[in-house]
Amino acid sequence: MVARGETRSAALLAVALQVLIRDGYDRFSMDSVAALAHASKTTIYRRWSNKAELIKAALDAHDASFNDEVFDTGGLRTDLIATMGMLRRKAQALPPTLYPDLIRAMEHDETLSDAIHRHLADPGLSPFDAPLSRAVGRGEAGVDVDRQLIHDVAEAMLTHRLTLGGPLDDAFIGRLVDDVLLVLIRPGAR
Repeated sequence: MVARGETRSAALLAVALQVLIRDGYDRFSMDSVAALAHASKTTIYRRWSNKAELIKAALDAHDASFNDEVFDTGGLRTDLIATMGMLRRKAQALPPTLYPDLIRAMEHDETLSDAIHRHLADPGLSPFDAPLSRAVGRGEAGVDVDRQLIHDVAEAMLTHRLTLGGPLDDAFIGRLVDDVLLVLIRPGAR
């Protein structure tokens, strides 16, 4: 049985992600989540008004759980490498078919499209915010650093590599940090 309050919400979100991975978006249902979580549909609908909002919340929770892994290493480059390592683990924790399935569904489901756009655009979920704030504080980056661009480029490069089946090894992460992200953060440093 799922516990009450925040713990219950977190457990419901974890179950929702399991159901999404297992069933895909088209077969995902609040009934399936309720059954697997041993919860009532009323409990779920009290928190999330529809399946798109529940999926968004599950993806938000998934992403936020990985952001806690990014620690201060003492320098911008090593912070970025640690952040990219976390993004690699986050990407590998979900099946590669999940986002393509959601993208296909977004073409026909405006509610899902809106929810996923809000998920992807949420600056509070960016793992780059803390490392870039530390870098600004240490004088390693300007206050005008484009945090959204850094996040978008890093995730686009990882997604591209995953789509092509290329390795997400330490060498790739090092090249991405040195040859792309640091150049964007400190354009004159190269």
